[in-house]
Amino acid sequence: MDVRSEEPSLPEGRGGISGALVECLRGGGPPPDGREVAGADPFGEDVQLALYLCYELHYRGFAGVADDREWDPELLRFRASLERPFLEALRAVATRHERADEALDELLVEPVDGTGVSRFLADEGELWQLREYAAQRSLYHLKEADPHAWVLPRLWGRAKAGMAAVEFDEFGGGRADRVHARLFADLMTDLGLDPAYGRYVDVARAETLALVNLMSLFGLHRSLRGALVGHFATVEITSSPASRRLAKAMRRTGAGAAAEHFYTEHVEADAVHEQVVRHEVVAGLLAQEPHLDADVAFGVDATNHLEDVLADRFLDAWRAGRSSLRVPV
Repeated sequence: MDVRSEEPSLPEGRGGISGALVECLRGGGPPPDGREVAGADPFGEDVQLALYLCYELHYRGFAGVADDREWDPELLRFRASLERPFLEALRAVATRHERADEALDELLVEPVDGTGVSRFLADEGELWQLREYAAQRSLYHLKEADPHAWVLPRLWGRAKAGMAAVEFDEFGGGRADRVHARLFADLMTDLGLDPAYGRYVDVARAETLALVNLMSLFGLHRSLRGALVGHFATVEITSSPASRRLAKAMRRTGAGAAAEHFYTEHVEADAVHEQVVRHEVVAGLLAQEPHLDADVAFGVDATNHLEDVLADRFLDAWRAGRSSLRVPV
């Protein structure tokens, strides 16, 4: 059986907003009043889970939730009430660059004495920490490249062709066994994790949900197409060196051949993708729509900000000998 074919179960709520939304989706009733969102932490567990639930209706949905709720007008209005403060909060903390080339150039320089999750895992990470990392990252990697596919109808010319070429590789180049989401499911199996889609939502922190929600937010709004391209460029530019370190971590801990292969595959593939994304997708987009320059830069900065916040969550917990998850795997 395809481990990703079943609809996931609804998770437990994490507060009044997400709890009411879960009950709404279970019972088919109206969503909570959007006014309840006012004053809530836009980066907090309650808001981020509620936003994640809204977005997942556009992916695989949930067991027992009717497919047509994806376009329920009341749910869409409620989702907008969550998106507005999230986007405003991101713009308040993630506007370091005004130009895409400045933001992207900075990504190419890795500090010699740099720290980060991939460096920690490569040098001293233990198998339980790799399992926690994979469990949280599974919220994206089991649908890897799906959020970015939404931008394709919103591009044309060089940008569309370049984006389609990279997405073709992400989806296995026509081979089901090489789809990157399939490779990550194999990684999870090697680590003794359940590869079912959405299995680890309940253990994932708000910081992980926020990163996944960022992709969906950018992908579902044509007005944010430049930000999605910036996000995609950030992922592809930073992936190859980080994947090399994570492959080392999997090898050093004896995680398994499939676990190591997922990252070795990304070392070579994303080194090529980096060039295509920067010189065809980004350059092609800005040649056609130069007014999106600041939006691309915002996509880079927002991605880096949320990645840094998540990295701090991982490292603070692990260096103190604690689990990074809401509930340990």
